[in-house]
Amino acid sequence: MSTLKVEMIDLVFDLRGETLPLDYPFALWEELARLAPGLAESEDVGVLPLKVAENKEFALLPKRTKLVLRLPASLSGVAANLSGAQLDISASVLSLGEVKRREIQAHPTLHAQLAAGGADELEFMESVQAHFSALEISANTICGRRRTLSDGRQSISGYSLVVHDLKPEASILLQSVGMGEGRRFGCGIFMPYKVISDLE
Repeated sequence: MSTLKVEMIDLVFDLRGETLPLDYPFALWEELARLAPGLAESEDVGVLPLKVAENKEFALLPKRTKLVLRLPASLSGVAANLSGAQLDISASVLSLGEVKRREIQAHPTLHAQLAAGGADELEFMESVQAHFSALEISANTICGRRRTLSDGRQSISGYSLVVHDLKPEASILLQSVGMGEGRRFGCGIFMPYKVISDLE
């Protein structure tokens, strides 16, 4: 099993806001990097997708939504300074409240909303297997639907992916390193997933 070069943690921020544009991940990262420039110096920093309710026009923020940054423990001080900040996302304003440090926990089933790569499903799954082989991870996978994240200036395409039957060490490793490009925009970041059936 491959070992991590750096210790990764989650920083969980209380979040206040009402709505966001559907392509919010790009603008959200720009604001985070503006307020805490040190985050942009590491390619390991990731922003977990927000838990939102989407319609055709915007994303609605439930009251208990949290902003979670997955990053090297060495950057926790830089990121923690974001507590109390206001983020301007297009016509929306997000307020960041208290922050808590959360260790990454092992879960046998993980889910990535969008893992980048592959012009088609076959090519994508080949890249998944190559990535897992490099990490010495053995697990079963379920490929979901193709997705594209775009703000008109840049776009990332790939598939949603469920990984199950993970051993504890492999689960923590996969959550820490992710897969593919776009970690800053919530892509390739794996989160606990409770139900394998009823995939998107």
